[in-house]
Amino acid sequence: KLCEGILNILEKDTKTSCQVACLEALRILSRDKKVLVPVTTKRNMQILMRLAKLDNVEDPLERVSEFPVIVEALKCLCNIVFNSSVAQKLSLELNLAAMLCNLLQKCKDQQCVGDIKCFDLRLLFLLSLLHTDIRSQLRQELQGVQVLTQALESSLSVRWTEEYKAAEDRDRPPLSLQETDCAIEALKALFNVTLDSWNVHSKNESHQFRYMAAILRHCLLTTGPTEDKTEELH
Repeated sequence: KLCEGILNILEKDTKTSCQVACLEALRILSRDKKVLVPVTTKRNMQILMRLAKLDNVEDPLERVSEFPVIVEALKCLCNIVFNSSVAQKLSLELNLAAMLCNLLQKCKDQQCVGDIKCFDLRLLFLLSLLHTDIRSQLRQELQGVQVLTQALESSLSVRWTEEYKAAEDRDRPPLSLQETDCAIEALKALFNVTLDSWNVHSKNESHQFRYMAAILRHCLLTTGPTEDKTEELH
């Protein structure tokens, strides 16, 4: 009942501070699988997707005041998808992976969206791990390898000297914690999406995998903010 009450409030146009507080409470509650059973419905998933700006609209993310709402809604969706097989099935029906890829594109070249990008990638990782049909959809329909590789490239701030050769800057400072976390989530999602890619058939696929290999090499030469984070990245 508490979760339903929170979602009923979130369905209305309330103040940003109220939305964030409601989503934080829902995020904590959504760690309990028993609590999720009655609230994992199409309507409730759509409420959270709307708050997370998961839609087909091409408008850029401009209202910085909404960013905390987007992040908390994505965190809630991560918990719900991880803990509920019903949510995993609904994610396919609601085309959640496509919406996440669209949001990821909106994050390109924008400031202050690091947390949005990170939890977008985490949700893509969870979906590609827990639902084989979504993994296939990402690979075949949504150009998931390209989208995730570009997200990884952006997180690592790769500079190119040749088509498949990244610049080596040994004096470059370590990645920030946020950049490292984004790169790790992108790598995890890429692993899932490319898991069955033993046969590369097209010229475009060949280019994509050579491009990815160059970025992965650059990743191995990159350090994180701490020794543990560097180890996790590698």
